[in-house]
Parts: sequence; C-alpha cells; structure tokens
Amino acid sequence: MNMITFMIALSATLSIALTALNFWLAQMNPDPEKLSPYECGFDPLGSARLPFSIRFFLVAILFLLFDLEIALLLPLPWATQLQTPTTTLTWTSALIIILTLGLVYEWIQGGLEWAE
Repeated sequence: MNMITFMIALSATLSIALTALNFWLAQMNPDPEKLSPYECGFDPLGSARLPFSIRFFLVAILFLLFDLEIALLLPLPWATQLQTPTTTLTWTSALIIILTLGLVYEWIQGGLEWAE
C-alpha cells in the first residue's frame, strides 16, 4: 500500500470515527433558555425584524471595497521586480488615486457620518 492511499484511508477513518463520536456523545437537551434568541443578556425587546439603516450597508460596502484594494496591492513588492516596474507603479498609482477620489466623494457627500 503506497503512502497516499494510506493517508487517505487514515483521514477517512479518523473523520468518520470523530463524526460518529460527536453524534454519540452530544447532549440533545433543548430548553427554553437555549432556544431563546441571545440579546446580550437582556430579554428580547420587540421584533427582531426591524429594518436596518442603509448606512450600515454603506459602511460594509466601503469596507469590502478597501479590503479588496489591499488584496490587489498585496503583490506589489513582487511586481516591482518585473522588467517594467514603471508600468506597475503607474497602474498602482492610478488605482490608489481612483479609490482616494471615491473616498473623498463619500466623505463630502456625508456617507461616513453617523449622526445627521
């Protein structure tokens, strides 16, 4: 038996054994305390289906946008070692300028203000 087959068989056996052990040892005792919604130690006040402000979604989208910017700029130190680093730096500068202009626009429009 070669090593890959042995490792696959061992992984499958261990996974099945641990899953079966979990189902066998798990305690299924639901009570009203466990089934109630968690609200930071307080009793639930009102409906949980109240609409959120659109500002929460705007901040989440801005976070994702700038998180994507970091992911795009992460390989920059390796990209500067290419044959034409000026092209890389030009595109990087263009990306940073566009995102900075977008941030300034959001700031001027008041999209980052929590209180009106």
